[in-house]
Formats: sequence, structure tokens, C-alpha cells
Amino acid sequence: MMKNSKRCLSMLYVALSMGCGTVSAKNVEVLHWWTSGGEAEAAQVLKQTLEEQGYQWQDFAIAGGGGETAMTVLKTRAVSGNPPEAAQIKGPDIQEWGRLGFLVSLDDVSQQHRWDELIPEVIANSMKYQSHYVAVPLNIHRVNWLWANTTLLRDVGITQPPTTLQQFFQVAERIKQAGHIPLAHGGQPWQDVTLFEVIALDVLGPEMYRQAFVDNRMDVLSGEHMVEVFTQFKRMHDYIDPNYRGRDWNVATAMVIQGKAAMQLMGDWAKGEFIAAGKKPGIDYLCVPALGTTNEFSYNVDSFAFFEMSRDIDTQAQKALANTIFEPEFQKKFNRTKGSIPIRSDISLDSFDSCAKASKQAFMEAERLGGLVPSMSQGMSTTTYVQSAIFEVVSDFFNNPDGDPEQAAQALAKAVNAAL
Repeated sequence: MMKNSKRCLSMLYVALSMGCGTVSAKNVEVLHWWTSGGEAEAAQVLKQTLEEQGYQWQDFAIAGGGGETAMTVLKTRAVSGNPPEAAQIKGPDIQEWGRLGFLVSLDDVSQQHRWDELIPEVIANSMKYQSHYVAVPLNIHRVNWLWANTTLLRDVGITQPPTTLQQFFQVAERIKQAGHIPLAHGGQPWQDVTLFEVIALDVLGPEMYRQAFVDNRMDVLSGEHMVEVFTQFKRMHDYIDPNYRGRDWNVATAMVIQGKAAMQLMGDWAKGEFIAAGKKPGIDYLCVPALGTTNEFSYNVDSFAFFEMSRDIDTQAQKALANTIFEPEFQKKFNRTKGSIPIRSDISLDSFDSCAKASKQAFMEAERLGGLVPSMSQGMSTTTYVQSAIFEVVSDFFNNPDGDPEQAAQALAKAVNAAL
């Protein structure tokens, strides 16, 4: 286990630790936020695979598509000395938990199963703290996807979904005039920012995107290109329905599945909902790279970190979960259900659908051409503090009919600077 020298625990911690008692070495409590239909099915795959080995999965699922509520609960549990054995943690937050001394090293597991050889380097690095693996990745999601209902498009005479921002507004106007909802959207901050991110990647391009959301450069965050991002982002509001506020992302996806809306801009976890509904790509729905981002890949990686336990527990249960996640057959089954692609580079996608194959090809091309970027909206590019600041500015702007793009860009830079 990693040294715990930096952890400063209160008397409350001591009291709670003494009160926890002994937990069976076969139990693994797992915190996650996979609660929608497709996500829940994917979680069930992991649970069943682990339990087939004789371990008991104790589900600790907390609803909330962006994971903000889950992270709040996790912090409370960890500080009080009672963390779960495993928790869904992503991106720079992994480094933060590592700095605090909470996480178990997985080096023995990673070396045994050749993680360094099989995980893309850019993702492997984010799973490590001080060169030690402290988290295991499950998959690769592409965030910059557009999903479209084929029947609805055909009914209004549209033969191809839009592939650029300009085409989107033309197609959306046509759909709107025909009496349909062009864009399914849920009015939650993380969904607002997911939509914003797609537009930012198109307008800024990958290099400037990284300058803004990885390097936190104030001149880019407040510059003229960011003003244009906010300008185009505001136009999107004309093509969503008035009842969008508070809608969960999977409910928005269901609108596309059921033909109540034509399109959705969302990561490929949305495909898990189409799969759960029995829909087929190319027949019932289309998946195309989001507007103007064909050569870019905004990635989101689900990963689990493992906590050093204050109570008496055998770490073999934790390592069994890490091993299970990396097994080839589990990788295939889980990712076919989740809508993502396997994290392992040696897995054939012959049994996957056309959207997954396109995603894999896009990942490799983006990696080769420099178009691979960590998703800001999904917590892969920056800290929770900076992300929260971005969420507030972007979501407030989107929900303010009088919002000014130039003022929003200035506010964005100030908010990020204050959060650093």
C-alpha cells in the first residue's frame, strides 16, 4: 500500500474506524454513478463477473450523470475514515486522491497483466500517481458524437445528418419548421458544458482547446475565439424544447430513440441506451462525429481507484476487482453493453457494432494526428475546482436569454483563474 503520511484525521475518524468492525475479505463495496438503463446493465456485467469468482459486490450507486453527487459522498466517507473499497474516480481527481494518501498501489496487478503495454500511454499516465498505478481504466468513451433518429430525419426529407456546425443549423431549422424538436437536451450544468465542449472543439481546434481547458491560458479563455464559441453555443438554444430544464441525459436520449427529437450531442454512453432499447445502428439511429470534429476525439475514461482501508480487510478482493476489469472477455462484454470501446489495445472489435469500430478508428487517427484531447466536461482535463467554475459560467450563460458572449468569455477566464 502507498504511504499515508499526508493524511490528517480527526477524532471523528478514530471513532468511526473503531466502530466499523471487521468486514469480510470477500466483500467489495463499489461506489459509482451508473444508474441509467444502459449504465446499470453494464454495472451488472461487472458485478456478475466478480461474483462468479466468489466475491460479494456491495453496490453503492449514486444517481447523477456527471458524478458530482457521488464525489461529494465519497469525500465525506473518506474523510470520516470509512471509504468504500473501490470508487469511480476520473482524470486529475485521481492525482488529487493520490496526493492525499488514500489510494492503494496496483503495481503488482499492472505488471502481471502488462498494463503499460496494453493501455494507451496518454490514458495510462492519468491512472498513475508518482509513476505508480492507483486506478484501473475500464474503457474509452468518445464525447464528440451526434446521434440521430433515422425515421424522423427521413420523414422531413433529410438524407444525411449534419457534419458541420453550419449544416446543423440548416438541418435543425428545417426540422423545427416541420414541427419537431431538433435537439434533445437536458438542462443540467454538466450537459450544458458537454454541448459547449463540442462547439469549443470545433471552433478552437485541438491545440487551442488544450490551451484553454488543460493549460488554463487566460488569453485563450477570454479571447475572440472563445467569444465565438459562446456565440454559436447560444444559437443552440433555439433548437431545444422549452421543457429541457432538469432533464436527465438518458431521458434526452430516449427522446431521440422514441422519435420525439431528431438529434442529440452526447458521448457514446448514449449508445448504451439505444442498445438497451433494442435499436440497431444504421437502421434505427445514426452515429456521426459531432459537428466539425471528424478528426478530433474528446475522450472520457471510466476508471476505478482503490482505497486503503482502515478496517480489517484483505486487499485480495480489491485486486480481484482490478484483475476482473482488465480481463479480455469482460472488456468485450462490458463495453458492448456500455457503448464504449475496450481500454486494451489487443482486443479485436469484430463482435462490436459499426459505431464502436468507427470510434476505435477515430481514436487511433486522432492519436496519430494530434487530435486527441481529454474531455473537460467529463472531468478528464482539469481539476474538480476548475471544472465547477466552468460549469457555473457556461450553464448560467446558456440559461440567460440576455447573456453576452464577450462578457461570458471574460467571466470564464476570471472564474478559472480564481479556481486555480
